[in-house]
Amino acid sequence: TRVPSCEATPAATMYTRFVEPGRLALITYGPCAGKMCTIVDIVDQKRVVVDGPEKVTGVQRHMMPVKRLSLTDFKANITRGAREKTLRLALEKDEVMKKWSATSWAKKVAAKETRAKMTDFERFKLMVARKKRSGDVKKTLKTKKK
Repeated sequence: TRVPSCEATPAATMYTRFVEPGRLALITYGPCAGKMCTIVDIVDQKRVVVDGPEKVTGVQRHMMPVKRLSLTDFKANITRGAREKTLRLALEKDEVMKKWSATSWAKKVAAKETRAKMTDFERFKLMVARKKRSGDVKKTLKTKKK
């Protein structure tokens, strides 16, 4: 009997987003929730050091659990424990933040943030606009049926 190699198993090809220095992540919980950060160093199995950099995303360098991060497909080319300036330059060189903002995930996060910041009057105007659009759609569909 032949033992299959590791490369042939589906588990080896199942994961593509690894916890590694340079990996762009979205913070899902805590005071920085909803902000982007970059993994700079790995402390242990469950904790990593993340950095914004602060001038780009507003996240200071701090340690946080991996549970509170959603890893993205994007990765900057940095070494472990890189300085903030090195990280910022790597993100600019690879245009990681520009690539991130073009994704549908980033657009959903931005839309959610915009909705949360709406005032009562803005929500009212949105409701009126949606009602008007719905009425216009119904009117055009009614005329096309005849």
